[in-house]
Amino acid sequence: VNTEVLNDVTAFIWNEADLLDHKGYQEWLKLWDDEGLYIVPAEFHTDANCEDALNLAMDDAEMRSMRVQRLEGGESVSANGTGDTVRMVSRVKVLEASEELVVARCAMTLNEMRHGKLVTYPADVEYQLKASEDGYRLFRKVVRLMHADSFLRTVSFIF
Repeated sequence: VNTEVLNDVTAFIWNEADLLDHKGYQEWLKLWDDEGLYIVPAEFHTDANCEDALNLAMDDAEMRSMRVQRLEGGESVSANGTGDTVRMVSRVKVLEASEELVVARCAMTLNEMRHGKLVTYPADVEYQLKASEDGYRLFRKVVRLMHADSFLRTVSFIF
């Protein structure tokens, strides 16, 4: 295991979680490669190609930007009463690493408090990070929610 790559990837993932928990959506958008995809599959256990499967979200740059606009502007029903979140990230593992691309996986638990109710979303998250002059850029983020195929409340945040 290349500990330098692992440390850099872990720092990137922790920074992303911190940005999202503190509603730093514009900074979060800057983490992305222009061709990147943010994907939340509708099933936890699936080996299917995400592009050919049902997804709760499959956002390219334009969709990510629109999602952020809705969250910041309160223009959607789900943005009303946006809750506070705390993400806990653990077991970061580098699966592949080259000069151009790093693939990593981690566990994430997102805790949301909204309208006096605490809801927890456990997930397995895969990151594909492209190397750039100033660090990494998100090329692909796949959030596999443990209970994606069961009841999900109105989601008013980015996983």
